[in-house]
Amino acid sequence: MPKSYKVAILGATGAVGTELIQLLEDRNFPIADLTLLASPRSAGQLLSFKGESLPIDVVGDRSFDGIDLVLASAGGSTSKQWASKIVAAGAVMVDNSSAFRMQLDVPLVVPEVNPQAAASHRGIIANPNCTTILMNVAVYPLHQVQPVQRIVAATYQSASGAGARAMEEVKIQSRAILQGDPPVPEIFPYPLAFNLFPHNSPLNENGYCEEELKMVNETRKIFNAPDLRITATCIRVPVLRAHSEAINIEFEHPFSVAEARERLSQAPGVKLVEDWQANYFPMPLDAAGQDDVLVGRIRQDISHPNGLELWLSGDQIRKGAALNAVQIAELLVAHDWLHPAEAAIGVGANLG
Repeated sequence: MPKSYKVAILGATGAVGTELIQLLEDRNFPIADLTLLASPRSAGQLLSFKGESLPIDVVGDRSFDGIDLVLASAGGSTSKQWASKIVAAGAVMVDNSSAFRMQLDVPLVVPEVNPQAAASHRGIIANPNCTTILMNVAVYPLHQVQPVQRIVAATYQSASGAGARAMEEVKIQSRAILQGDPPVPEIFPYPLAFNLFPHNSPLNENGYCEEELKMVNETRKIFNAPDLRITATCIRVPVLRAHSEAINIEFEHPFSVAEARERLSQAPGVKLVEDWQANYFPMPLDAAGQDDVLVGRIRQDISHPNGLELWLSGDQIRKGAALNAVQIAELLVAHDWLHPAEAAIGVGANLG
């Protein structure tokens, strides 16, 4: 009889948490028991899973007893707070926060790029940043043909990246502006409706924000290319759901557009969207709710003989977060990597 697993979702009521529940059902993940965990303010709420109404439990010291897998999407501080207890209980945590992504002994995994990295976990696997995931899925198939020398990325990030309340804020602000009232920002520092601004994550001394540096450092780790030259400019735009990115890729030698198009048309997790006559290419409206990263407008960089340009849109909540986490869980189950004997070694000071 096929194995089934006891799974917990930490942060079950958030935008990513509810998407995790739906994906586990849609993809028929082998679940024996599903535990939904959140903060006290969500206690008593009910969420649907396979026709049943499951209660939200308040996360506590005994929440992970007997659990095999924890899908965490409740923020970095919450992940750090509970990581040691999760691993000590014998569970594996697939963490959607930035808490452990750059820790040397924590795999950072995009299943279409470096699935084998998941096997080396010591109780924790990190889910990369949403913009990193979308870019990596599109760039890695080309990197396999000819190693990338440099990436220049510009992102157009939707409100969904800041959660369900941010998406609602854009709707409220839009109605206010159309009625002639001033838009009031609460989740974002500035009004996003009918506006855009550089990503609101903290700025580093070098002038880059945290979101931009995540794309740089995480891609180097995932590609196992510590010297890969990457720069990014991340912008928040008035789109509800799905991020878009303009990517310039430089290779050592020319890379034909025809070969790039062929490789991407066959790449896992990618859907090629190009209608040059209609000027129709990936759009957030088309990407929302889709598992694949939509890629198109592939063209020669006219400023560099070894450069290619491409444009992509991908659902930040699905492939940029929840779907990637579920795919990692599927890898663990398929290869029997969920309970390696050495996993418990990961419990230590580094988890705090």
